[in-house]
Amino acid sequence: MLQRATRRPQFFYTTAPLPCPYLAGRTERKIVTELAGGDAEALHDRLSRAGFRRSHNIAYSPVCPGCRACIPIRIVANAFTPDRTQRKVMRFNADLVTAEMPARASAEQFALFQRYQGARHGDGDMAAMGFYDYRAMVEDTPITTGVVEFRDGGGRLLGACLTDWLSDGLSAVYSFYAPEETRRSLGTYAILWLVSRARRLGLPYVYLGYWVPQSPKMAYKARYRLSETLSGGVWRVLPEDGADSAATEGHERVSVTG
Repeated sequence: MLQRATRRPQFFYTTAPLPCPYLAGRTERKIVTELAGGDAEALHDRLSRAGFRRSHNIAYSPVCPGCRACIPIRIVANAFTPDRTQRKVMRFNADLVTAEMPARASAEQFALFQRYQGARHGDGDMAAMGFYDYRAMVEDTPITTGVVEFRDGGGRLLGACLTDWLSDGLSAVYSFYAPEETRRSLGTYAILWLVSRARRLGLPYVYLGYWVPQSPKMAYKARYRLSETLSGGVWRVLPEDGADSAATEGHERVSVTG
């Protein structure tokens, strides 16, 4: 008699309220689930399409009471057209050497990570991370993940982007770069490189996480055209003026059971 294998039930939990890291005076809550087992890759794919993000072996999505400011956003790689500023960034960084590294933390990466945090996010929680915390961020992953490194002609590490490989795209998990290299706009260049890489791989999207129009730190994500945002369970093209009904009406997660 044949026995049908049963799928392990997927449990979702809601976190306790915490201060919002993007908007002062607001409270953050998340729905989280573990990514584990043989179906972790497939589950992560489905959750990413539903607006979730990954941290370590956890996928999460905001479910903040009375607030829908965090809007999932992704770049449509083949339809992307860089604007004048982005073209300038690409030309300015044409000298950089890029390498796709495995998800292994290095002391060199961590030193750059510390400098970046101290200069850009000195009052944030990540500024207090030690090497073992950084190593966990990079290496504790149940899915296909790597670190894209950007070096100058002399071999000096100028930037890095922790990146997940999905079946339908690349997901920028976290990037950091030399804070003194302001003219290079390395954060922008990392995203532009991911778009180019997605095209070469035949992948349709680059996932950028959450666009928060009211937050100066997160509003930049709408500058990449053509982009889509998740609203009402459907990915829709972001209008040229950057307006999005999800910013005021809220967004819903699509089913992840398929």
